[in-house]
Amino acid sequence: MILSPVTRTRLRDGVLHAMAQGPVLMGILNVTPDSFSDGGAFVDPGIAIAHARAMLAEGAGIIDVGGESTRPGAEAVSEGDETRRVMSVIPQLLKDEATVVSIDTYKASVARAAAAAGAVIINDVWGMTRDTGMADAVAQTGSLIVVTYNRGQADSSLNLVDDMRDFFDAAFVMAARAGIPREHVLLDPGVGFGKTWGQNLTALSRLDVLVDYGVPVLVGVSRKSFIGRVLDREVGDRLSGTLAAGIASVQRGASVLRVHDVAAHADALKMLKAIDEAR
Repeated sequence: MILSPVTRTRLRDGVLHAMAQGPVLMGILNVTPDSFSDGGAFVDPGIAIAHARAMLAEGAGIIDVGGESTRPGAEAVSEGDETRRVMSVIPQLLKDEATVVSIDTYKASVARAAAAAGAVIINDVWGMTRDTGMADAVAQTGSLIVVTYNRGQADSSLNLVDDMRDFFDAAFVMAARAGIPREHVLLDPGVGFGKTWGQNLTALSRLDVLVDYGVPVLVGVSRKSFIGRVLDREVGDRLSGTLAAGIASVQRGASVLRVHDVAAHADALKMLKAIDEAR
């Protein structure tokens, strides 16, 4: 273990406190060759660490490390390869005992390895439904868990709001059975996962459904295809749309924004705060 249990608990509880005080930025660190936006840019551990440190300096409160692309059509990665990728950077990040690390994985074994090193958040894009061991991994490591609303396949006929409620109700039952404290759960509307582009917009417009559960809400929309659909922009030209969606999400109650462009979001949130405080 890189961090002592006491330090890890302090970081976990500290980031929960920060979420309660105002929006926290989660910087995306994909150590993958094929992620939709920055695939291959940070496969070299030295470059990845430098990028993470830059995001922290720009205002990120969390670094979310991913070793397998979750874009549609991406190739599956073995547990061993994914663990190797993420563990090439997590121990280095945690040498600074002020850094909060999240592991972006749906595999329980990868989550356990990252938590053993000191990661305090498990960001599961399948909401603990893909790997039956994930809930136990979260409970036994005392980690926070991001439960993402992800049905796998888009269904334009369903009532999205009702389905989100059913999904999260089931997630809390699963968490309770495993022994995960309710206060360790974060909810993510799952923009880009198993939804039509219109349902992505509906999910963002109805964040109140998630906020009503009384736990932190995480929103990850950075550079995603629904923004390109609305604005007719390619991946590299979606910052303005990402910022607009992020600010709208904060105004609807989001506690965490998962982003590529940390500095721009930090500026946007600072401006929003100044306006709010001038009332």
